[in-house]
Order: sequence, then C-alpha cells, then structure tokens
Amino acid sequence: MRTNRWFYTALGVFILLFAGLVYAWSVFASSLKGYFTQWSAAQLSLTFTICMITYCIAGLICGWLKISARAKLIISGLLFFIGFYMASQANSLITLYIGYGVLAASASGFAFNTVMSSVTKFFPDKPGLISGILLMGFGFGSFFIGKIYQAVTPGGDGFRQTFFGFGILLLIVMVLCSFFIREPKLAEIDRYRLTIKTTAKIDTHDVTPKAMLKNRSFQFFFVWATVLSMSGLILISQASAIATEAKPTTSAAALATAVGLISIFNGIGRVLSGILFDKIGRLKTMLLINTTFMIAVTLIFLAISKHLYPILIVSYIFAGLAYGGITPTNSAFMKANFGEKYYAINLSIINMNLVISSFGSTISGLLYDKTNSYYSTLILMAGIVVIGYIMSFLSKSRNQQSTISDSETDLETFKAANQSSF
Repeated sequence: MRTNRWFYTALGVFILLFAGLVYAWSVFASSLKGYFTQWSAAQLSLTFTICMITYCIAGLICGWLKISARAKLIISGLLFFIGFYMASQANSLITLYIGYGVLAASASGFAFNTVMSSVTKFFPDKPGLISGILLMGFGFGSFFIGKIYQAVTPGGDGFRQTFFGFGILLLIVMVLCSFFIREPKLAEIDRYRLTIKTTAKIDTHDVTPKAMLKNRSFQFFFVWATVLSMSGLILISQASAIATEAKPTTSAAALATAVGLISIFNGIGRVLSGILFDKIGRLKTMLLINTTFMIAVTLIFLAISKHLYPILIVSYIFAGLAYGGITPTNSAFMKANFGEKYYAINLSIINMNLVISSFGSTISGLLYDKTNSYYSTLILMAGIVVIGYIMSFLSKSRNQQSTISDSETDLETFKAANQSSF
C-alpha cells in the first residue's frame, strides 16, 4: 500500500502551526507591558531572547536523542503545558523567563526538530519546497495565535487565563499528533528518489557535524543566517511598538493585524524561498532575501519619519517575505549540501544561529530605552543586511569535489553515493 507523503506534510504543518506560537511574543508582550508597568522594554525583550536561545538548544538536544518521534512530541506537549501554566502564574520576571522563555520555548524546539527531521525525509527530491511548506505552518502560528489571543484575552490580568488555556490546548494537540507522526521507510525514500532535478548544490556524501563545522561554506552561511535572523527577530519583537510610533493612535486590534501581516507573509515567503532554492539555487535566493530585507527597512524608516501607516503595512509585508526565506534556505542548504544521515543534528546546529541573533531583540530594546525612538534600531538593521550581502557571496561552495549541481541524478547513482545514509 502506497503512503501519501502529503498526509504527513499536512500533519507537520498542523503541528508547527501550534508550535510556532512562541513567535507571537510581540502581541503577548503588549498585554504584559500594560499590566506590569514596572517592567522596561529591555526586560520584556529579554524574554524573547531567552526564548530563542532555549529553542535552539532544545532542538539540538532533540536531534541527539535516540527516541521515537512520538516520544519527542509527547515531551513537547508536556513542556508546553508546564511552561504556559508557569507563565499564567507569573508575578515576576524570573517566572516569566522560566515558563515562557525556557519551558515553552523548549517545547517549540522539540516539536520543530521532530517534524523537520521526520517529514522532510519523505521529500528527497524537493528539499526546498518541503522545508518551505512546513515552515509556513511555523510562521503562520504567530498570526493565528496572536489574533485568537487578542480576541479572547480581556484587559488586566486576563492573560493568565489565556496562557493556561494555551497550555492545555498544546498538550492535547501534541499528544494526539504523536500517534500519527513517523519517519519514512527506506523503500518509501527510494521511490521519491527516482529522478532529482534541482539547481541547488547537492552533496553526495553524508557529512558529520564535526566535518560540517570545519567547512568554509557552512561557516560563512552560518554568519549570513545569524545576521539576517537578527534583523528579522528585531522587527518581530518590536513590531507592535514600531507600529505605535508610526501611528500613536493605533488600536490594539490594528496592532495585532499589522504584526500578523509579518506572520502571514513570513509563511508565504517560506514557501516561495523553498521553491526558489530548488529552481534558482542558493546564492540567488540569498541575495533576493537580502534585497527584500533592505527594502523593508527603508520603508519602515519612511513610515516612521512621515507617519505613513499604509507604508508601514507594506514594509511589514516585505519584512515577512524576507524573514520567511531564511529558515527554509537553512533547512534546504543543510540537506542538499551535507546529506540526510546527520540532518537532524546538522539542522539544529544551523538553527543555533538564533542563540546569537536573538540578542538583537534585547539590543533593540536597549537602544529604544536610550533614544526613545526606533531610528537607531533601523540603522542597526540596515548595517546587518549589508553584512548579509557580503556573506552571501563568501558562502559559495569551496569544496566542489564533494558537490554536484544543475544535474539529474538517477536512482542507482544517488543510492551508490548515499549508501551509508540509512
């Protein structure tokens, strides 16, 4: 009986839709800031920084664990429940940091790594496309959760009830989905490797994490992913506040919609960049992401300086498309250049760029506390994108002996080159 790999794709998108709610922090933060007036912007931003760091570390741990995908998802559900329960009881920053920043973020990291390392194996012929589709769900999560949060959360300490409800919902979703998630069998993988057509560079060997870390192409790519992610996380963490500076009379509902646009086009950008990676290759995809980011920064500067809210909306669309392109490019790059066997760990390693880039959120909060304006933050973002351009060119493969490009690989050739993968 043939397995429909698109069923597992839909399942993966559904799981990541919920796991991605940690990215709705900007909406959550607005509610918390209104209740805990004694907490500064930098202190609240640190929650998101901790969240991103923990998310990366948890993903790496999940990649190393030799347990089933089902067990990993159940762990994720339990961590989500405990984390959001603690956040719902928070009266101090340390409780918020541990509940949301550590436990809920760890749950997200486990869910992300489990889905990506399982479902992508069904698509050896479309590494960019499947990465983009799955990560679309991860990106859309913050939009839908943000809108739900705004709709059901009253003022004051109403966040407590909503956080507790999120914890129960996530526990149920992860446990139920754990009974269906699985990795494909070797025969299923072979069936989808009959013909591989891609312009992306495909490494013909499985590369160990240690060897990958020594690869110059990986090193420059890691810097690119770090700086571009930093720019994106700065905007995500401050999106509501930036919108308020552009138009001080913006309502809470309008803020949620503006932030939600980043999430929507983040999701769209993930699919588009995945397709582009397969069609036009890594370098052109990276340069396109850089350019889209620069357009977004320029438009945000114009929107704030002239108080043009419609321009801000357009800028958030560009920002969503740009930021959405990073993670699918990371995923496809790992699979295409360093093989399948160590993919779960290698993917976690490239995602560790968020440990560094997440500090951008805290830095932007400090800049605002010092200047009472987001102009300095925009200058920082523009400088970051310039570095991204440089890294894009430097990350061109320096190990041509181990890669093939612009080719069709039939089943026998691919299997011979990857006989140690599974």
